[in-house]
Amino acid sequence: MKRTQIHKHTEHHVGLLKAKLARLKAEQDSSQRSRQGGEGFELKKSGDCTVVLIGLPSVGKSTILNRLTNAKSKVASYAFTTLTVVPGLFEYKGARIQVLDLPGIIAGAATGAGRGRRVLSVARNADLVLLVLDVFQPDQIGVLKKELYEMGIRVNTQAPNVSIEYSSHGGIGITATCKLTKLSEETARAILNIYKVHGRAIIREDITDDQLIDVVAGNRHYVPALTVLNKIDLVSSRYIPEASKRIGEEFVPISADQNINIDKLKAAIYDRLNLIRVYLKPRNGPADLEEPLIVASGATISDVCDKISRRFAGDAKYALVSGTSVSFSPQRVGMNHVLQDRDIVTIIK
Repeated sequence: MKRTQIHKHTEHHVGLLKAKLARLKAEQDSSQRSRQGGEGFELKKSGDCTVVLIGLPSVGKSTILNRLTNAKSKVASYAFTTLTVVPGLFEYKGARIQVLDLPGIIAGAATGAGRGRRVLSVARNADLVLLVLDVFQPDQIGVLKKELYEMGIRVNTQAPNVSIEYSSHGGIGITATCKLTKLSEETARAILNIYKVHGRAIIREDITDDQLIDVVAGNRHYVPALTVLNKIDLVSSRYIPEASKRIGEEFVPISADQNINIDKLKAAIYDRLNLIRVYLKPRNGPADLEEPLIVASGATISDVCDKISRRFAGDAKYALVSGTSVSFSPQRVGMNHVLQDRDIVTIIK
């Protein structure tokens, strides 16, 4: 693949190589997990959502955790101080946000270097990944993203709008509802054939061969990420614009050691998690405006019921809603009604 020049006549060939390589890697990973008894750290999730700190050794992850949550993660001036998962919890706008301090990773972590697979596997089930950079090594963001990508974690991207209707027999059908410019139908069919897919693929957006491979592999995780540049107290203000060019995306500049911009980081975490507050109101009583129910933006009445209790969700019939999501208050809505921040909800069983 490295020797092949990418152009119109080689795209099909390279697409097939990518699919074969991805499938072989998946088989190898499955074999390793069966021999080693799985991977990952044992941890108990708590709060409304989970944020993980991913970074190289000695970038200040433990100090960030301590500042955010008042946890007691060990801090020292040498690498690999943290050897396991250290949890902490902080509250912001009613949301209880769990933060996990993980051991530092190194290049090659996705293939097992420095127990990297155990560390990166925690990010699979996180609601947000904090990419922590040292102010003197802003270029290392490429290393972090590469290792996450190799572990099947896609940060700040949406899952491709592709669905596959599987069949136990027959051939492979391709239905595209848009014009495909990045992927030929021939290559798409060949990739599906490598994964022994029988049925029909419905492609609703212009995707690449890598994105189609992600869909058929089926073990990819799409997680939002926020970049944090730590130790800004060690440089002048003129250095920050230069670091920004090297990072190539928005970031939150902080100094965990000097407690600079920690409140700004909390606000950025909350905004990136894209949460909303829902206040519950008994039918014959006042709304509980002190402790909101925290749900993801776009949540419905049905989602609120599920978070309260699965049994409760089965008994719910409709809801009375007051707030910006309805035309008048209170308004009767169905279970699929989409809520907005600070809506007041009464569930009718």
